[in-house]
Amino acid sequence: MTCSFCSEMSPNRLLIEGKLCFFMDTADPVLIGSGMILPRAHRETVFDLTSEEWLETQTLLHQAKLYFDQNHRPDGYNLGWNCGEIAGQDTPHARLHVIPRFKDEPPAGQGIWHHLKQPANARLAR
Repeated sequence: MTCSFCSEMSPNRLLIEGKLCFFMDTADPVLIGSGMILPRAHRETVFDLTSEEWLETQTLLHQAKLYFDQNHRPDGYNLGWNCGEIAGQDTPHARLHVIPRFKDEPPAGQGIWHHLKQPANARLAR
């Protein structure tokens, strides 16, 4: 399988570049301004990142926050990793989603756990 992040990266979506990782705009029509931090090397999940990639991800996260604060002025943030198809990872390349949140959004105040904690999501077999 070809990784779209490794083979089809659009340079106009890159916002901040590091040596080992980069921060890019997701170009999502609903989550306008959201971005992702990805390692340049193909790493399937966050569990595969090297120590150096972890450190650079942290540095880029702080730079991304500054970018968002200056350009979008969000009221909060959601950060998240999806690891594996069942967890919603559609492309097997590790990426940290950085999503600015705003108080005028319909789901304002609902964090990343909100939908997972609903009774309808309880596993059938435990």
